[in-house]
Amino acid sequence: MSIIRLLYKKETAIKPKRNRALVFSLFLVFALLLGVTDLITGYELSFFAFYFLPIGLSAWILGRGASVIISVWSALVWSLADILSGHIHSSYYFTVWNALIRLASFLAISWSISAIAQLLSAEQKTTETLRKSLAEIKVLHGLLPICCQCKKIRTDQGAWQQMEQYISTHSDTQFSHGYCPECYKKALVDAGLTDESEIPDLEATLIQSLEQRGTSTTA
Repeated sequence: MSIIRLLYKKETAIKPKRNRALVFSLFLVFALLLGVTDLITGYELSFFAFYFLPIGLSAWILGRGASVIISVWSALVWSLADILSGHIHSSYYFTVWNALIRLASFLAISWSISAIAQLLSAEQKTTETLRKSLAEIKVLHGLLPICCQCKKIRTDQGAWQQMEQYISTHSDTQFSHGYCPECYKKALVDAGLTDESEIPDLEATLIQSLEQRGTSTTA
């Protein structure tokens, strides 16, 4: 499978640079040359398996639609070469049957190879999407030099950043700021909005408010 993946990457890399009509025409000519070879060598020497080459390559490079056309063309070329080479069957139905069997074989090869190409294309797209997703994931690891006073973190370049800024830069974490209970009380006292002696009453009021809110939500 690894060889197939490498071949697929090579073909997909050069495919946009090719003239699809020219490549398709080359496969038609290839099948026609096989038919001429069949006609020259006669019906006793079969080149049946060589028709798989233009069919398989067209399925791999151009897709299922083009390979189906090449398959039908190859079956017609082979049938015409078989008839013109003087191969006489006891019944016309045998000629038609042999042509249909070869057409079915060509179509089976066409469908199989084009299906493999589509699966590899889907796998390649999934792998690329996963690779891009993994590249966007940022993980913090190792020791972080942090100031014990202001809590700034030193970067690899020697600069000092606020903890929130550093973590946001090196991960997908976003911060929302608020007060913990102790800092909330300290901020009120520092702002002169309350007195330290009123803190217990303030705590009781907050607790009662939270309990009432929880009761009303439950109801």
